[in-house]
Amino acid sequence: MSSFPHSADSGDSSQSLLSQRQSELGSQYVVESGVFMSSFTATIFVAALVTTGLLMLTLLIALTMMLKSCQSSSSGIFEHTKKSDQHDYCSLYIFHSELNNLEIGEFPLNCKLYALQYSKRHYLKDLNTSIWFIEDYFGRLTPDDDGLDIILLDADDLLSLIGNFSRISSLDRNEHIEDLKHQAHILLVRFYMQLRAGGWSLFLFTRKPSKHWKATESTLTSSGYLGWSSLVMRSDEEIQMENWEYLSNRRLQLHQEGFRIVGLISSKLDAFRGPLLGKRSFKLANIPYYELGNVNA
Repeated sequence: MSSFPHSADSGDSSQSLLSQRQSELGSQYVVESGVFMSSFTATIFVAALVTTGLLMLTLLIALTMMLKSCQSSSSGIFEHTKKSDQHDYCSLYIFHSELNNLEIGEFPLNCKLYALQYSKRHYLKDLNTSIWFIEDYFGRLTPDDDGLDIILLDADDLLSLIGNFSRISSLDRNEHIEDLKHQAHILLVRFYMQLRAGGWSLFLFTRKPSKHWKATESTLTSSGYLGWSSLVMRSDEEIQMENWEYLSNRRLQLHQEGFRIVGLISSKLDAFRGPLLGKRSFKLANIPYYELGNVNA
């Protein structure tokens, strides 16, 4: 009987000891592995997991955006390369077309479009640059007093920008082309007057037959091309000649008459074929096949 109270006291003592230990440890979680984790530690652990998840999501988004950017950049580079290849192809094709006097029907459609874009964007700039080169060269020279130093200037370049002499058909004309022609005409008239002011004798040449001399002379003078020394046109015997052959033959005649060709200026390659081209040749910028006003031709 005396042992029962002692046993009860022992139970109370063990329970009291367990309560005291729990009080000392504070609020903790016990996992099966035996690792204890306080609520504060658990909060930090969960926050770390959330932060890591957010970082991973941000990284994924960043990588996705970078991938799209690379794809867009690659597409842009490919497109630029494609346009550059077309530019090189059409530029070379146009050069050979001028060189061989090819017909318009032989032009690829994509190069017709390219030629029109060139006309709209670059022609006046290139023409102005060509003129600057020529003015700079002749501005440093002085013609001899004997009047035999001459400059050969292609009148067909001048006439192509004037009224009915233009190679653009009336059906293909538009406001932009007319404005382009007008600006080019102003540049060429100013250039012409600059050469005249330098004291140079200007011999204009055209591929037209001499029966059109009066109309050609009237158009040139009324358009501002005054004071030229000679207007060279085809004779009846030269009608069947190739353009380059006719022009080469006329240069030979001028040479035999004692003239010194100090400059040859044209936008057309046939003018630069044959001998006796003079001391310096200058090619003006040319709208590639200007009659391409209608790309569906």
